[in-house]
Amino acid sequence: MDSSEIRSRFLKFFEKRGHKIIPSSSLVPGDPTVLFTTAGMQQFKPYYTNPKDADKDFGSRNITTVQKCIRTGDIDEVGDATHLTFFEMLGNFSFGGYDRGDAITYAHDFITKELGLEISYVTFYKGEGVVPRDEESKGIWTSLGVKDIREDGKDVFWGPTGGSGPCGPTTEIYCKNADGQDVEIWNIVFNEYFCDGSREKLDKGEAKLKKLDVLGIDTGMGLERLLATAQKKKNVYETDLFNNEQAKDERIVADHIKAALFMISDGVIPANTGRGYILRRLIRRAVRFSKQSLVQEIEKIKKIYKGVYELNDKGEIEKEESKFRETLNKGLKEFEKNTDPFVLFTTYGFPIELTLELAKEKGKTIDLEDFNKKMAEHQKLSQTSSAGMFKGGMANHNEKTIRLHTAHHLLLAGLQSVVGSSVKQKGSNITEERLRLDFLFDRKLTDEEKKKVEDFVNEKIGQGLDVVRKEMPLEEAKKIGAEMEFGAKYPDIVSVYFIEDKDGKSVSKEFCGGPHVKSTKELGHFKIQKEEAVAKGIRRIKAVLI
Repeated sequence: MDSSEIRSRFLKFFEKRGHKIIPSSSLVPGDPTVLFTTAGMQQFKPYYTNPKDADKDFGSRNITTVQKCIRTGDIDEVGDATHLTFFEMLGNFSFGGYDRGDAITYAHDFITKELGLEISYVTFYKGEGVVPRDEESKGIWTSLGVKDIREDGKDVFWGPTGGSGPCGPTTEIYCKNADGQDVEIWNIVFNEYFCDGSREKLDKGEAKLKKLDVLGIDTGMGLERLLATAQKKKNVYETDLFNNEQAKDERIVADHIKAALFMISDGVIPANTGRGYILRRLIRRAVRFSKQSLVQEIEKIKKIYKGVYELNDKGEIEKEESKFRETLNKGLKEFEKNTDPFVLFTTYGFPIELTLELAKEKGKTIDLEDFNKKMAEHQKLSQTSSAGMFKGGMANHNEKTIRLHTAHHLLLAGLQSVVGSSVKQKGSNITEERLRLDFLFDRKLTDEEKKKVEDFVNEKIGQGLDVVRKEMPLEEAKKIGAEMEFGAKYPDIVSVYFIEDKDGKSVSKEFCGGPHVKSTKELGHFKIQKEEAVAKGIRRIKAVLI
């Protein structure tokens, strides 16, 4: 059985048993507490607390999916027999539609009857605190003839994904791989509780569990691991979802470029923060481990998934590769002579995580505390050098300057809308006559792009949007994606200015001390005067209000 057949068999198996087939959601989730879709249940999280909404949205409380997922927590393990950054999760879900008996029986029948595999052993939750021992699951497995049933603790209690959310005890299914090793194939979660905090807080006793009105079923089975077992392979890289890569370097490249290709296809682009930073790091690691151009790897991956997913990297991987290879070559030579990560980063653009990886491989020690101290001083100097946002200080609060300050926020939003969210502010200066924005971008804007940016800003001015100031913790502001000046240091409590439409949707949200106008209708007409290069990778726009 190849990957296409197993995907098809899984979905049809559950469709015959009353499940609605739902397409995979994007790798970019609607949940603001997580950067990527990390599990099949993420798009269904709200239905465990509001099961009636599933009737309205899907016409069923029982659904099944094959979900694209990204996890980077085990990035250092990628290249072994089982760990991956990108993977597909087969799942069946129920929001009060059926109970433990149905969920366990479905899993047992799919593994043993549909696929003809032998279950090595299963686990059940031993009970702790307010959550009792899961005797019911143990009894169901016994009735199905499974002999090896093992009691377990925290590993078989699934905490909420992201922040607060549904959670509960689980039962796991293990099968033997080609080496005779027991590998976890399927995890069935019984969402009986709502946790008012993260898994970490729950483990520390800082979060509480509340019993849900109905039992929710949430299962996940990694397609790649299942394939390795079904195809009697020793590791996931020997399945038809890879090209039988043998060396660890080859496996890392294959995994990282696959993840990057899927991310970009779902709208993520390389950047220095958030999702874009994770993408950039994956591409850079692939460049480091690759002995040839990444173009060949991209084409191999597209061929593997042809007819299953539409993949297009829009040339982003090649651009990143081209930029980073020069940095990598210089940095590697310097690393042999000087392992000071601050020098490598500031002089050669060598990422700190890459320095740490190389040092670990070569048995060298890096003083991370010293690096962080030097970086803090460096950022303070950078902040000081760009503190002339208002010429003559914040003391210059006249009407013209304030209007240009608000236009400055709209300009950044316009640039991100037209040429991509990777645009980040690097510095600025505002006088009574004009505004100046320095931003991270690697090429000249076309006349058409400049016109589109002008039109964006003038459209928002014409709409008379509200400008609202809110104070919030720094971490919360970062979590909601508020724009910040690249390299600047901020206090624990920050001021964020939102430019919002009448429905409260944010057109712009930025860390800023103000002041601003109350409505964009006060600004007048926006005009770009000049766009030019300041330094490598940094552009500058000067603009006025007329």
